[in-house]
Amino acid sequence: MSGFIYLFRTTEADQREAMGTPERAQRSMQAWLAWIRELEAKGHLKDPGQPLERSGAVVRGKKKVVTDGPYAESKDLVLGFIVVEAKNLEQAVELSKGCPMLEGAGSVEVRPVIEGPLS
Repeated sequence: MSGFIYLFRTTEADQREAMGTPERAQRSMQAWLAWIRELEAKGHLKDPGQPLERSGAVVRGKKKVVTDGPYAESKDLVLGFIVVEAKNLEQAVELSKGCPMLEGAGSVEVRPVIEGPLS
């Protein structure tokens, strides 16, 4: 089994739609918890990750230029991540298809985690 990180992306408008009222926020959280618990029950959840703040900074290049907000050049928001275990990329992609983020305009970026020392 290999590790894969899921990065959850959406637009600000879709985030407002999903979380705009207490009822919608509760339904959204219930769907997320159900999906996470299913991954865990089947032995695929390696790290439950964390939700991310919308604020942040990006440092770029040799001059180390700092820009406010990690999404200065994109309309997507990266809302959080988890790490799962899967046999291969194909299985990791298949597991990501249960993500509630996909019920709206969101997406799940699936990236393999490099195992072992970096040399």
